Amino acid sequence: MSTGYVTRFAPSPTGPLHLGHAFSALTAWDRATARGGVFRLRIEDIDRARCRPEWEAAIRDDLAWLGLSWPEPVVRQSQRGAAYAAALRRLGDLGLTYPCRCTRADIRAALAAPQEGAGATRAYPGTCRGRSPDAAGPADAIRLNLDAALAIALPPAFDESGPEHAGRHTPDPAALAAGGDPVLARPGLGVAYHLAVVVDDAAEGITEVVRGADLFEATALHVLLQALLGLPVPAYHHHRLVRDAEGRRLAKRDDARALARFRAEGATPDDIRAMVGLSPGRAALPPPRREGR
Repeated sequence: MSTGYVTRFAPSPTGPLHLGHAFSALTAWDRATARGGVFRLRIEDIDRARCRPEWEAAIRDDLAWLGLSWPEPVVRQSQRGAAYAAALRRLGDLGLTYPCRCTRADIRAALAAPQEGAGATRAYPGTCRGRSPDAAGPADAIRLNLDAALAIALPPAFDESGPEHAGRHTPDPAALAAGGDPVLARPGLGVAYHLAVVVDDAAEGITEVVRGADLFEATALHVLLQALLGLPVPAYHHHRLVRDAEGRRLAKRDDARALARFRAEGATPDDIRAMVGLSPGRAALPPPRREGR
């Protein structure tokens, strides 16, 4: 019987799964299994130029080989445009968004120039803050005005169970603002990660987000967006990253550590678990089930 616990693994089908992906998926699976909960698969395929059906098929094959199962049909970001647009409209109606035409080169140049005041410390200096939402064009990104957002809502506290930051956290608004106004929608994609992930987690009823420790700092922004959009705040578990011998985190370019290669060389799922420092496999959840949406 389910305890109400729901988590997810959300890969992008842009290349093969490697040991780092295996560790993240297995960590989420083990936490769901231990609680009698639900493990979901989400396909983050919003970048249609880089995502490929064959990579999604390979992801499913690798995860099934590891012993994981999930409810079907899975959520695909490429089919969620209306939900993201609605979230953007809500933030826009609150007066919290603006179009931005700055390129990376523009931002670097602005940050390198002599500045006065708090804006000098920001990752994005707010160059386009004065632009009207009505001026948005197809080549513009949409940013969140953090100062305006923090004036109407503070980022709520969240529970973290990951090994590096376990405890109850209340984000510092000043530290969040210092990061600069984040991009919520990108030209050609329609949405950026920060907005998509909070909208999707709420829609799927995720009660604990399991992901890498590299995303811990982003959680302050995510809980702020949840507050602004009236969405529930889940618990978080940021796990350690799997690194190579030089201490670098694994990436999809690390084909030598691709699960498919280990499988071809005769490795078992328990071998993969041992490689990433996990105990042998646990009892499986029920087979995938169809869900109406």
